[in-house]
Amino acid sequence: MRLSQYARHMGISYKTAFRWWKAGKLDAYQLDTGMVIVRDPEPEKSTPTGIALYARVSTTGQKADLERQVERLKTYAASRGYQVTKIVQEIASGMNDSRPKLLKLLTDPQIGTIVIEHRDRLTRFGFVYIEQLFRMQDRSIEVMFPTDTQNDLVDDFIAVIASMASR
Repeated sequence: MRLSQYARHMGISYKTAFRWWKAGKLDAYQLDTGMVIVRDPEPEKSTPTGIALYARVSTTGQKADLERQVERLKTYAASRGYQVTKIVQEIASGMNDSRPKLLKLLTDPQIGTIVIEHRDRLTRFGFVYIEQLFRMQDRSIEVMFPTDTQNDLVDDFIAVIASMASR
């Protein structure tokens, strides 16, 4: 922005802003025309710190399993000393991409960590993509019981077999 706009924005006189620029106190540069341009300050990134527990089952017949899953997640979070800010329970298929509660949780900027029991509780496929996107945002997904395999293809195959067996 121009130096005059900067001065108005900061509530100071143009003369004061000009003196600050001359003294090197502003991140600014001068064009060939003489106009002084002040660079916009980088917005401070706040690291999300909220902890969310996410539990999911596929059918309403598994509602008791959902409650037990939530209790296990609460116990796990307490053992780690987490201050849980949100608990999300959902009854929907892991293959379904339109789960409103999960979508709301994934896009909540206050949530820094999502704790789940198993990878397939979050999603049957594409877990690695979601995890990578979270890392890029300085957020994380914590799995209580991680799989022993180091191969995503094997994990996906196990998820498919488990899904077919449950039907």
